[in-house]
Amino acid sequence: MNIEIITPDETVFTGKAKLAQFPGIDGSFEILNNHAPMISVLKKGKIKIQDENNQTQFFEVKGGVVEVLKNKILVLAE
Repeated sequence: MNIEIITPDETVFTGKAKLAQFPGIDGSFEILNNHAPMISVLKKGKIKIQDENNQTQFFEVKGGVVEVLKNKILVLAE
């Protein structure tokens, strides 16, 4: 699945992911390939992205919104 993390200043990450984990306002949650459409609010924490080669990256966010639609994840982060 494709994922894009955008802040007001720049695009922080664009690429493919096998797994994405987010700090949701009601608790942490993960998105896998072919997930159902959803929108969620993020709180301060770390976004974890695992790519197709099982390499993991972390991105610190102060909050934001995540949208999952048609195997694409769009994160608007602070």
